[in-house]
Amino acid sequence: MSRTRTALFAALALVAGASGTAVAAYPADVGPAAVPCTVDYKVQNQWSTGFTAAVTVTNHSAAKNAWSVKWSYAGNQKITNGWNAKLAQSGSAVTASNETYNGTLSSGGSISFGFNATYSGSNAMPATFTLDGVTCNVDDGSGPGGPTDPPGPVGPKVDNPYSGAKVYVNPEWSAKAAAEPGGSRIANQPTGVWMDRIAAINGANGNMGLRAHLDEALKQKGSGELVFQVVIYNLPGRDCAALASNGELGPTELGRYKTEYVDPIAAILADPKYADLRIVTTVEIDSLPNLVTNTGSRPTATPECDVMKANGNYVKGVGYALNKLGDVPNVYNYVDAGHHGWIGWDDNFAASATVMKEAATAEGATVNDVHGFITNTANYSALKEDNFSINQSVGGKSVRDSAWVDWNRYVDELSFAQAFRQQLVSTGFNSGIGMLIDTSRNGWGGSARPTGPGPMTDVDAYVDGGRYDRRIHVGNWCNQSGAGLGERPQAGPAAGIDAYVWMKPPGESDGSSKEIPNDEGKGFDRMCDPTYTGNPRNGDNLSGALPDAPISGHWFSAQFQQLMQNAFPPLS
Repeated sequence: MSRTRTALFAALALVAGASGTAVAAYPADVGPAAVPCTVDYKVQNQWSTGFTAAVTVTNHSAAKNAWSVKWSYAGNQKITNGWNAKLAQSGSAVTASNETYNGTLSSGGSISFGFNATYSGSNAMPATFTLDGVTCNVDDGSGPGGPTDPPGPVGPKVDNPYSGAKVYVNPEWSAKAAAEPGGSRIANQPTGVWMDRIAAINGANGNMGLRAHLDEALKQKGSGELVFQVVIYNLPGRDCAALASNGELGPTELGRYKTEYVDPIAAILADPKYADLRIVTTVEIDSLPNLVTNTGSRPTATPECDVMKANGNYVKGVGYALNKLGDVPNVYNYVDAGHHGWIGWDDNFAASATVMKEAATAEGATVNDVHGFITNTANYSALKEDNFSINQSVGGKSVRDSAWVDWNRYVDELSFAQAFRQQLVSTGFNSGIGMLIDTSRNGWGGSARPTGPGPMTDVDAYVDGGRYDRRIHVGNWCNQSGAGLGERPQAGPAAGIDAYVWMKPPGESDGSSKEIPNDEGKGFDRMCDPTYTGNPRNGDNLSGALPDAPISGHWFSAQFQQLMQNAFPPLS
């Protein structure tokens, strides 16, 4: 008998709603060394019109610097998007070739990639796979030596996923940081991985996709615990009160959000390969509070936010994401909760918690799908203001009456996060929820940092002279001039706080200073223009933005250098 053979599994098929692995028996006289390559093709999730598949190819021949895997479908399957491979389809024939970052395939090594596809009728498995033109056998783990041991069961969630764990360092961000003068001082800090459009799941423009990041996280994990932070950020009608970070999905495209964005992410995170990672999701930045503060008759209302409140797609989208992601045993969902300068006022505080409860119980989600909340994501609110408090008065006027505080009950992010946690619990969330605070850009150090309280001449002079947050107005949010790195990421820093995190990678722009055409759905927001004189959301003040900024998410060297220069605690 020949010591190589073709895969013989054309008769295997999956019916709608089922999942499985291609299975074939080894001939008795074929040893593993004689098999040129093996393929594990799994349908991880299937519904009436589509499916998600994962493919692992193991090379048993000479090492390769590039690879190409081919197969053909017997039915009408059409691949719509994929990750960790460049996928092309002509008729029924599919070719998956390496990305720039995963071309090396050692002898005995494996590569994994995946994709989403549509189909109708039956979803028969491909009959044959080839690696660089050589036919592969199929491996279900039951070849020579018997089946491999399945992954062990995932234990119950821990109270604080950051406790006793390392946190993933994004190698792409780390390389950019290290390339900056002085950047090596922080290049090893963990940051969030942003899934800000459908293409990011696969890896847009040659960047790492979600699976590539997770595979790297497994390498960084070693024998200890590791947290992987991923930002879920692609709601229909995203950021209805801003333009710089508008998304690709229109206000009514909830269906695409579910099937093309959330479902593929959930399928990847549910891969047993990643079961030992603690996966922290930050769910939909700058969404739910808009339904409270920027709708109706309020002076800050926008027509776009009114649309999203009326159609309910923010609430439905967040609920769907929480439900699907919450089904993965090792995923910890943290919902975005704005910041103190957005929902700290009496009119906004409890109402925002109510909207968050509504979302957490929509589309099949429950409060048990929420492990906690995150505040100050991609924002600049100071962690702790030491030089004044709302309980003080100057010249017979309360600090709350100052122009900066403007009757807000909270003057910094730590006091707000702790108080809002209690409000969320009283609204119906579990008493064990924890909070995260993004401290990536709220240090406000450098020469402009006050060393004590302001003068007692009047309440405005007292507050303005003592506040660390040097923004012109608390409503300013885009590439703020004078900002600095804040507290370094750390676990359990204060009561009720699971961690300080750098969810927004320092050096990534908030938005462009002028209109820049792009294919990412990013608009031009005047709040990113340093010459803009404002709107009701920032008290009709100057925007305080840095000049010459690129579109949101792109590297902004001048901002990165400023953040290091003004870091507090200072960088050594």
